[in-house]
Amino acid sequence: MNEPKRILVAEDQTDIRDLLVLNLRAAGYAVSETRDGLSALALQTEAPCDVLVLDLMMPGLDGLELCKTLRGRGDTTPILMLTAKSTELDRVLGLELGADDYLTKPFSLAELMARVKVLLRRAEQLRAALAAQATASDTASALINGELEIQPVKRQVRVRGQALDFTALEFDLLMHFAQHPGHVYSRSQLLSAVWGYSHDGYEHTVTTHINRLRAKLEDDPLRPAFILTVRGAGYKMRERPGAGS
Repeated sequence: MNEPKRILVAEDQTDIRDLLVLNLRAAGYAVSETRDGLSALALQTEAPCDVLVLDLMMPGLDGLELCKTLRGRGDTTPILMLTAKSTELDRVLGLELGADDYLTKPFSLAELMARVKVLLRRAEQLRAALAAQATASDTASALINGELEIQPVKRQVRVRGQALDFTALEFDLLMHFAQHPGHVYSRSQLLSAVWGYSHDGYEHTVTTHINRLRAKLEDDPLRPAFILTVRGAGYKMRERPGAGS
């Protein structure tokens, strides 16, 4: 019998924390809980969970600093950030520091449960990909677009020969573009295809992740060469050099 997936809920508002813990446990997850960021960091260090649900505003160590600390030490555990409606800047900063997704308070419990499932599924896909590395050749199924080379099975990316590091979600977004060069996607289409849901008001998540991709891929992120903006329509990966010629 498979062990239940582990969820860490770090939320300083007791009523919200209790509600989340109750419903997550009822759904079959093993849930750890805390009210502050320092305790959350200690819990994740001692017994790593599969998904972290972090409140942005917590005593001791807030959600932004906790996210930054975890990503800085190489912890790629999916993070769902809970934020207040009035903190748009903080939501963007949370995504830029490595959070995978966010929900604004007040939120639907059904929506939160759906987001957790998506993050768990993505983490499972990443584990499966890493397990397949041992039997994959270095060049198997490589996607090449000029100076950009992606090894899908090994989840490795090189630009001009230099290896780049991406979060699981950043890699999935890049792969979606790379598999369909020249195809224009709206932000809502990308939410559906990569995040696994489409929900009004969360398109900014896509914009932030595209900005993060450009910051890593491009010589000049303000004048991108790989991931292009199509005004009024969305984004696309450039056509492969020489394609169709």
